[in-house]
Amino acid sequence: MIIVAALYKFTPFAAPEALRAPLFAVCTDHEVMGTLLLAGEGINGTIAGPRDGIDAVLAHIRALPGCADLEWKESTAATQPFGRMKVRIKREIVTMGVPGTDPRAIVGTYVAPAAWNDLISAPDVAVIDTRNDYEVAIGTFRGAVDPETESFRDFPAWWEKNRERFHNKRIAMFCTGGIRCEKSTAFLKAQGVEEVYHLKGGILKYLEEVPQEDSLWDGGCFVFDERVAVGHGLTVLPYGLCRACRRPLEDTDRAHPAYEEGVQCHRCVDDYSEADRARFRERQRQIKLAAARGERHVGSGRSGVT
Repeated sequence: MIIVAALYKFTPFAAPEALRAPLFAVCTDHEVMGTLLLAGEGINGTIAGPRDGIDAVLAHIRALPGCADLEWKESTAATQPFGRMKVRIKREIVTMGVPGTDPRAIVGTYVAPAAWNDLISAPDVAVIDTRNDYEVAIGTFRGAVDPETESFRDFPAWWEKNRERFHNKRIAMFCTGGIRCEKSTAFLKAQGVEEVYHLKGGILKYLEEVPQEDSLWDGGCFVFDERVAVGHGLTVLPYGLCRACRRPLEDTDRAHPAYEEGVQCHRCVDDYSEADRARFRERQRQIKLAAARGERHVGSGRSGVT
């Protein structure tokens, strides 16, 4: 069994570049794969590996400056959901693009999964999904507002355009694992919104802790690895993944005439050139050749963050 750990921590790193090589080494030494992002504001990522490997990497991260109280969310996978290990240096560990947005200074009120249903059912509460459009498309909380953003960087502009819709409302926000809400609630507080809440631990924690019979969640939760989507109890759902645009695919999507495995789906068929598609076809050919040899092609894995 593979352990999947999603984590983030906002803490100042004076020299994140100096942390990269030792962190990468402890991951590779313990057969851990995934993606970890380092920036001056902290660390974010999702990793997967054997139990002892995950424990070793988490111990290493907790020893970093300000990370002793690191929290993370665990789930499992039948096989390794990542194809490689990446440790990257970024300007932000989750990119909103608004200078000065600092969850360490100001942030919304955390709400535990057990209390979330009561909050979002209140008539004076507006519930906002801070995730991207392709994530919202496969699942969200009942009655939640979908900003229809293609990127988290689009959220501030969407809020500026729509803020009057939420006059005199309390705002409840949620995302996959909680990190986008750290930035989005900090942003709204800085914009003068007094009562802003967010789901502690994100959708993943809610699906882990709240029984399906009591749930206000409908559909699947997109995750940034080869599992693609999970449901209640963090069970893996039967979604595929378009290797071109990285959107989740249901059976009906794969049955569409425009779908070509590893190359395109009907949503992105017009987004790429013939040269791109030729490259995607060659990648898919190499993946199949590797599978025939009983190997895993390094390009077949998906690395990302929640």
